[in-house]
Amino acid sequence: MKKFLFLAGLFMAAATASAQADLGKGNLQLNAGAGISGWGIPVYVGLDYGVTNEITVGAELSYRHDSTTYDFGRIEFPYGRISGEKITYSHNVFGIFTNGNYHFNRLLRLPRQLDLYAGASLGFFFASTSTSSNWDREYTGDSYSGFSAALQTGARYFFTDNFGVNLELSGGVLTSGLKAGITYKF
Repeated sequence: MKKFLFLAGLFMAAATASAQADLGKGNLQLNAGAGISGWGIPVYVGLDYGVTNEITVGAELSYRHDSTTYDFGRIEFPYGRISGEKITYSHNVFGIFTNGNYHFNRLLRLPRQLDLYAGASLGFFFASTSTSSNWDREYTGDSYSGFSAALQTGARYFFTDNFGVNLELSGGVLTSGLKAGITYKF
């Protein structure tokens, strides 16, 4: 068992030492993961393209679902009385974004396996709401969609030349949140 742990540690040290975070001009990387936001838990997938060694542009698709339940107890309305009614509103949000990031690796002389970046995103949300209400039978749903702009900062750590993990913090017009996931370079 000790030999196995020693060999595994040696392998990880060699893999980490040879990892390189620069995406490089003309290369692609795929990002995927989940996060935390005010609109539920986002699940995302994105693709970045290296314009230069320091600048990337990309696109991202995301989906979020959130539910809110209200317990109204006993309420009297002009058209009747409700007792013990619970109403659940479900929100589904799809997003499509473009982004641009500056990578500080060379400027800050970071270790080869670390990628630190910051940038901006612009996108559009398609959102809808539905309810499970028994008394509001005419409610068929509501949709609210719109443009969103955000600033983000993040970091990636590469275990090999192609595989790493990422963490990103963003804040913007419609959403703010934290995302974590994996990155794969082509």
